[in-house]
Amino acid sequence: MKHRFAALTLVCAGVACAASVSAQSQQATPVQSPAPITTTSTPASAKPATPATTGLQPLTAVGTATTGTATAPAPRDPKTLTNESKSVPTAVDPRTTELSVAYQIGPEDLLDISVWKNVELSRVVPVRPDGKVSLPLVNDIQAAGLTPTELRDRITTKLAEYIPAPEVSVMVREVHSRKVAVVGAVKMPGRYEMKSPMTVLEAIALAQGLSDFASRDRIVVLREVNGKTTEIPFNYRKIGDNGSQQNFFLRPGDIVVVP
Repeated sequence: MKHRFAALTLVCAGVACAASVSAQSQQATPVQSPAPITTTSTPASAKPATPATTGLQPLTAVGTATTGTATAPAPRDPKTLTNESKSVPTAVDPRTTELSVAYQIGPEDLLDISVWKNVELSRVVPVRPDGKVSLPLVNDIQAAGLTPTELRDRITTKLAEYIPAPEVSVMVREVHSRKVAVVGAVKMPGRYEMKSPMTVLEAIALAQGLSDFASRDRIVVLREVNGKTTEIPFNYRKIGDNGSQQNFFLRPGDIVVVP
C-alpha cells in the first residue's frame, strides 16, 4: 500500500512539473498577431516597374529605323580584302607606250615627191626648218606636221589646177626630224636620230654609256608637253630591280640629262 502511494505521488509530481515547464515556455515566446492586409489601388496610367539592367542592351532590328543611330558594318574577311587590293587596276604609264600614230613629217626630213609621167614636177626635196617644201607650180607648201598621205592629197589638189588628174606619191627617203639629246656625264653627249622607237637605256648606249662619275640615281628626262617642260626621273641603279624602274620609251625632242 505504501508502494502504490509512493508511485502515485511520483506520477503527480511529474505531471505538475510538465505543466510548469509548458507554462514557462508560453510566457517566454509571445504569440505575434498577423499583420493587417492592406490593398492599394494602382492608377491605369501607371507603368509597371522596369527591372534593373545588367549592362546588356536588348537586340533591335535594323533596316527601317531613322533615329540616326549608326550601325557598324559587318566584319570582312581579311583574305577578301587582300584579293580586292590585288585586283585594283594599275594606271598605265603613257611613257611606256610606244607611239602608234602614223609618222608625221618634220624639219630636215628628206622627201621623194614624184608625179606620174611628169619628170619635171618630180623632186627629192628636204623639209626646211620652217616646215615647208618647195615644188614647181605649187611653190611653198606646208609639210611638217602632216603624214605622207596628207601631204600627197594637198599636192594633188594644188597640181589639179594646172594638169588634169595628177597622180602624186610622197615617200620619206630619210628621217632626220626625230631626235633626242643626251647631255651631261656620258662619254659622247650629243643629239641622236630616232630611226625607230628608242628607250632611255638605248639613248645612253648611243652616247657610249655613262662616265665614271655619273650620278646614276639622279638621271632625268626633260619633255615638253603643251608648252611646259616636265621632268621625268630615271634611276639607272633600279633597272631590273623587280620592275621598280621602267625603261620607258623616249619621244622626239626629249633631253636625257645625266648629272
